[in-house]
Amino acid sequence: QVQLIESGGGLVQAGGSLRLSCAASGRTFINPTMGWFRQAPGKEREFVAAVRWNSGRTYYAESVKDRFTISRDNTKNTAYLQMNSLKPEDAAVYSCAVDTYSNGRNYYSSPAYDYWGQGTQVTVSS
Repeated sequence: QVQLIESGGGLVQAGGSLRLSCAASGRTFINPTMGWFRQAPGKEREFVAAVRWNSGRTYYAESVKDRFTISRDNTKNTAYLQMNSLKPEDAAVYSCAVDTYSNGRNYYSSPAYDYWGQGTQVTVSS
């Protein structure tokens, strides 16, 4: 089992920044992919960003590219999502997840991830 604990959500004005953290504990895997997804009320869950744990290779949704940065700290088993220039449309519940078996081939697809955190709310005021 893997436990994922997110933190760092909150209320921010448009144009502001937040940094989300996702701390992982439990089993270890050879080269998992850590992803961030978000879901706004009445909308489907959508991919935000992902990082390959060993190489650090990153992937982003077009809507957040150049504003968000995903990173990981191997020594702390923690992934981060730095969110800058936030917009009202970025408001959602953000969840981190781990894909332990598909080698990052489906980093954009939520069914590829087998462990999920509980989510953290991000609210952006205009």
